[in-house]
Amino acid sequence: MFKGLNATEHGLSELEADARLKVYGLNELPTHAFSSLRILIRQFKNPLFLILLVAAVVAGFFELDQSIAIVAIIALSAFLGFYNEYKAEKIIEDLRQSVSLKAVVIRDGKPAQIDSKLLAPGDVVSVYVGDIVPSDMRIVDCKDLEVNEAVLTGESFPAEKTSAPLQIQHPTPQQLTNYMFMGTVVAHGTGRGVVVATGKYTEFGSISRSLARTRPETEFQRGVRKYGNMLISLALVLVIGIFALNWLVGHPIIESLLFSLAVAVGLVPELMPAIVTISLSQAARNMAKRRVVVKRQVSIEDFGNMDVLCTDKTGTLTSGKISLKDYWAPSGTAEQRILQYGLLCNSAVVGAGEITGNPMDVAIWEFANQNGIQKDVHSNVAIDEMAFDYQRRMMSVVVQTKEGRLLITKGAPESVLTRCEQVVSKTGIEQLDTVKQTIDSKLVEQARAGYRTIALAFRDIEAKTSYSIDDENKLTLLGFITFTDPPKQDAREALDKLKAMGVEVKILTGDNELVAVKVCEDLGLPVYRVIRGSELTQMTSAEIRTAVEDATVFARITPEQKLDIIKALKVNKHVVGFMGDGVNDAPALFESDVGLSVDSGVDVAKDAADIVLLDKDLLVLANGIEEGRKVFGNVTKYILMGTSSNFGNMFSAAGASLFLPFLPMLPMQILFMNLLYDVANMTLPTDVIDVEFRDLPKRWDIDFVRKFTLFFGPFSSLYDFLTYGIMLFIFGAAPALFQSGWFVESFWTEVLVIFVIRTRRVPFITSKPGKWLTILTLSAVAFGTIVPFTFLGHFLGFVALPAEFWVLLVLMVATYLLLVDAGKVFFYKVCKF
Repeated sequence: MFKGLNATEHGLSELEADARLKVYGLNELPTHAFSSLRILIRQFKNPLFLILLVAAVVAGFFELDQSIAIVAIIALSAFLGFYNEYKAEKIIEDLRQSVSLKAVVIRDGKPAQIDSKLLAPGDVVSVYVGDIVPSDMRIVDCKDLEVNEAVLTGESFPAEKTSAPLQIQHPTPQQLTNYMFMGTVVAHGTGRGVVVATGKYTEFGSISRSLARTRPETEFQRGVRKYGNMLISLALVLVIGIFALNWLVGHPIIESLLFSLAVAVGLVPELMPAIVTISLSQAARNMAKRRVVVKRQVSIEDFGNMDVLCTDKTGTLTSGKISLKDYWAPSGTAEQRILQYGLLCNSAVVGAGEITGNPMDVAIWEFANQNGIQKDVHSNVAIDEMAFDYQRRMMSVVVQTKEGRLLITKGAPESVLTRCEQVVSKTGIEQLDTVKQTIDSKLVEQARAGYRTIALAFRDIEAKTSYSIDDENKLTLLGFITFTDPPKQDAREALDKLKAMGVEVKILTGDNELVAVKVCEDLGLPVYRVIRGSELTQMTSAEIRTAVEDATVFARITPEQKLDIIKALKVNKHVVGFMGDGVNDAPALFESDVGLSVDSGVDVAKDAADIVLLDKDLLVLANGIEEGRKVFGNVTKYILMGTSSNFGNMFSAAGASLFLPFLPMLPMQILFMNLLYDVANMTLPTDVIDVEFRDLPKRWDIDFVRKFTLFFGPFSSLYDFLTYGIMLFIFGAAPALFQSGWFVESFWTEVLVIFVIRTRRVPFITSKPGKWLTILTLSAVAFGTIVPFTFLGHFLGFVALPAEFWVLLVLMVATYLLLVDAGKVFFYKVCKF
């Protein structure tokens, strides 16, 4: 197998690996996650923009100036959206790239951990439980290796793997039992293989497009989509209706068509995708400063909606730094042999000055090093190993000692005890039943004190070529090791903050329920009900949906039961977050509304997660929820401002065009005003969110948006018609003067109302807007004010306005803003919206 790859079992040298990377490329799949071309194309996906572009081309045969102006405004608007979305998407992509999958490889004859994208054909790679297989590999050797290949085959049961040559002619990928494929997950055992294909040349690479997983649409995405569809439908009705009416009253056909299209475009908040993207990227950048990496940007908004967080206690409520507290035997003697066997049956990797691996195994080694016990095990040789898995909840090793071969088993007490028949006593060996009650009482006492305990057992075993989990029986119980994992100092603060924000925390753990309850009590987390995995097994789906509402702690549960709990909470209309870092947490991470993992988690957990924490900290999650609510709040502001003011202005424009002998505003003037309004909103994602908006989770409510629009839209129309009267009856305005006056009034009211609608409080007094929002908004108003006096204004058809108009304008805008603010109080308090 090595010869064809020009490699050896000692792996490649760094020099050779670099040379092969230049030939085969990086070990990564082509991705469409970030593309400047796609972002640019997205700017023109609005069907109204496309219709308007076609109309502008047609208009070019009749009114070249208007056609050029409309095309220029469309191009500027598209560039503005592209520039901001590109910057935002780049931030997200850079953050996503910072979370990489690692591979254990032999380079220059020595084991090393490298970024998996640097693998090359001929590399020798080792894989362990929970690893995502980084490339296509021919298996060199393995032990109890099972790989979940559902991503390729759809088969939910893991496939058993072997290193033996196949006896099949022209096998299919499913029949290649001596191969591991990129993207599959190691479910059990360990293995070592030589890389035969990387990146796009892998089996996964050849069909990666068809294997892409589609995330379920979030509530916010669904709401935005429905809102957009509603506006587009309304806009299309306006296009047809306004065009028909203008044509019937005698306006030129081309002018009527362009005007109706411009009114429709003015109604649609086409900048909303950019506002959402900018808001999310701003939140992602803020979270990155707190060592949180956002892989799926819409998950930030899910954070804001989240009202239930499901998490394990280890590392989130507790420090995650497990230390060995005690070791004891049922006989009452602290036999040192317990620690020696704990070192022999151990998966920790002991390197030069560093011990890594399972926290409990690491704690045993650290205690042994501190007390000089580790030297007692060096004379024993490990022959075989049955790796830990979540079904057995234990591991075993076969060790060659001076006296013979010994099988040592270590794991959860309830799992190990069921396989024991005898126990070591003061006088020798006796039946386990004689001390079982004493053991159970001691374990309960330890659990109530908040300690975690593992059991050790052994038996003599005959020499043979291989061993399996079937040998884990007829064991003799040796003793127990107790560990402590104290609560985090800031965990109470984080729980209090989550509670204040309306987020309920539920503990999902495979640990003892008494340990979990003790930790909750120490941190002041009320425990209303405890449900064990054995109880869940007996429940119907309806009973589980009821139980998940009542319970705080779910103990001794399986990964499958975690998934059932999350599904039940979602059926109950909760927005669910799940934090997991283990091998079997991937389904729950994917099913939850927002999946959270940590950088120290296994590959499959990090891959399934939406957000990866570089530090496992609940306080960071609380801050993330605030960022999510900020995103939701600022996007909602844009929608409310855009629909209410735009709806009023466009309704006024449509109405005026029916009784005026000329258009109240030219198409290119409407589009120019819309562009300036979009510019003024660009800094909205940086605006300050009022405290009360962050207190509780918010949900998308399209009915609320509709009522808000219908309530506040007429306010704008009232002042528009007042402006019409002033221009016609006071100034006797010709078309150009009329259009200039209404442009300035409409733009002032449309933009300045931002400061009123952005908050339920008193603007500038009890709720101050963001600095950049204030600066850009006032700058846009100033620019819109001077436009009629400039060359650009003359090109657009504007003329200078008389001084008396500006006095009336200030009075009108001031009373308009006061009226809207008073209406806001009535809308929220009296109407109770």
